[in-house]
Amino acid sequence: MYFTQHYLDCLSQASYLIGDETTGQAVVVDPRRDIAEYLSDAADHGLHIIGLINTHFHADFLSGHLELAQATGAWIGYGPGAEAEFEIRSLADGERIDLGEVTLEILHTPGHTPESISVLVYERSEDEVAYGVLTGDALFIGDVGRPDLLASIGVTADELSRQLYDSIQHTLMGLPDAVRVFPTHGAGSACGKNLSTEKQSTVGEQRRFNYACQPMSEADFVALVTAGQPPAPEYFVYDAILNRKVRAVYDAEQPLAALDAAAMRTAIADGAVVVDAREAEDFAAGHLTGAMNVPADGRFAETAGMVLQPADGIVVMAPEGRAQEVAVRLARIGFDRVTGYVPEVEAFLSAHPELTSRASRLTPRRLAEALTSSNAPLLIDVRNGAERDAGFIPGSLHIPLAQLHRRILEIPVDRPAVTYCAGGWRSSVAASMLRRQGCTDVSDLLGGFAAWTTTQQPANA
Repeated sequence: MYFTQHYLDCLSQASYLIGDETTGQAVVVDPRRDIAEYLSDAADHGLHIIGLINTHFHADFLSGHLELAQATGAWIGYGPGAEAEFEIRSLADGERIDLGEVTLEILHTPGHTPESISVLVYERSEDEVAYGVLTGDALFIGDVGRPDLLASIGVTADELSRQLYDSIQHTLMGLPDAVRVFPTHGAGSACGKNLSTEKQSTVGEQRRFNYACQPMSEADFVALVTAGQPPAPEYFVYDAILNRKVRAVYDAEQPLAALDAAAMRTAIADGAVVVDAREAEDFAAGHLTGAMNVPADGRFAETAGMVLQPADGIVVMAPEGRAQEVAVRLARIGFDRVTGYVPEVEAFLSAHPELTSRASRLTPRRLAEALTSSNAPLLIDVRNGAERDAGFIPGSLHIPLAQLHRRILEIPVDRPAVTYCAGGWRSSVAASMLRRQGCTDVSDLLGGFAAWTTTQQPANA
């Protein structure tokens, strides 16, 4: 058997290539849109991809099922009840898929979504204990999938959490302890609240250490898994719907167009948003007026999905040599309307000072002084709820970054504002968003809450 995990740090997303080395038949589970890695991996090991399985209709990224099906002729499989605009193979609970000696078995594990499945992987069809189980977004390492993401499209969190109880407590915890657990997401994903940095585990380890896998009543389970979930990025609903539709197939190898000043001005005049993917320090030193700062080194795609809209045209300003990478990462969440990029960003900004601005960043000491002045700024905490519960700066308004777009009118444009997060990354994103929306005096806190707590009096807790 050939079994490998392809892990994407930016989205904390795992996909899997499973093949039988005797027959050469292989299946990819939960693929992303840039598919070259799967094709190369399969070719290197003498495998032909005959099928693609999505464990559910994903919300946090756009799946690569259409891209892989076009490239390989493979069938596309989903769990019971799944409906899509394209042809799918409906996979029934208990169905077995023979690749040769290697066999896959489908387990219907609803709860994150109604059609969610897990996939048992057997090295040999006669094995009594599976090599592993691909749990999708049902069971994570240290957590379980959140049941509240489909509330806006007609399925309640209460309905799904009760389904998830049965899937976790009975179906998955009914497997032998030795079965390895391979989820679709790891730490940092907004698909859960307590995901581990580990990328695999066992059923036995989860039975012992995962809070949601302990014996408990359905009511207790529902209360536990629905409490304290972070706000979901707005693009999640867009992707969950688009993953059901026929759409354009993405070509990650298509080179991005280089834009000169005239072409960039035209794109902006047509409504394009400039996404500056440089580090916050470089952005603060000089950036195109009105640009959004979403640094490439970090949770770029998910964050871009919080502050941009899917219909936005996009112009990329990126660290040298990384514009194509930024465009691919945007495409992974379905944000395809990238007009082009500005090459040699620093040289461009130096040549066009009339188009540039600087961003204010305050040290904790300067912020403390500003808060005691007669024109004290509005302080905006853009962290998630669990972070704020552990402590916050007194007097701050709490608006998690994922909610800032829809709550932007709560912030007066004519009052000074300061954004802060844990360490200074998200706060730069938020501050750039506020400036773009017309706030004229916006700063962010250097070093974030961590720096504040080391230099100021203890914060409220």
